[in-house]
Amino acid sequence: MADPSSPTPSGPAADEQRTGYGGRLTLWGVAAVFLAVSVFGGHHQPDGKPEAHRAAGTGAPPATDSRQADDALPRSAPTRLRIPKISVDAPFTSLELGDSGQLQPPPAADTNLVGWYADGAAPGERGTAIIAGHVDTVTSPAVFAHLDELEAGDRFSVRRADGRTADFVVDSAETFAKDDFPSERVYADASRPEVRLITCAGDYDRTVRDYTDNLVVFAHLV
Repeated sequence: MADPSSPTPSGPAADEQRTGYGGRLTLWGVAAVFLAVSVFGGHHQPDGKPEAHRAAGTGAPPATDSRQADDALPRSAPTRLRIPKISVDAPFTSLELGDSGQLQPPPAADTNLVGWYADGAAPGERGTAIIAGHVDTVTSPAVFAHLDELEAGDRFSVRRADGRTADFVVDSAETFAKDDFPSERVYADASRPEVRLITCAGDYDRTVRDYTDNLVVFAHLV
């Protein structure tokens, strides 16, 4: 698998590869150390053909908002992601860096599971929280199969371990080529609570057994 070519930012980084099949989702994180990373991506069926997937939409750059850092929620782990528009109601698993410096992916066999980079900001906390999910598996579409349907103004929520619910509004949904990924824009730390929902998109390249693009949904706390 080819290494990601995006510049290395400060942040969680990982080159995740799903057990039993190849591919990656370019993911540049936001931690205090510099690590090159990408998180799970393209997948293939047993016959080598990718599962059906949707091309991601594009949108305007994230909008500014009057919410200040003081409006942020205290740190608390996320427990459930709900996106009514695309019928997502999924539990979280924590994503951590392994011994190799790579971000460990959610279990590939669970199609209704999202991962949160636990060493980064928590959803609702000041900063940029990273939530990633598979677009498909070797057998079926997965939790973020319809993530490309989200548009500016759509809302989703994250239930947290402290009993609070963090509500977010989508600023934009955009696709980026993996070989030209704007890591600083996507993963730079934020002065307000923000979230990035990330999955794979674009065409499936059978040569490298990977999707060509990433879909990133930009959102902020409301």
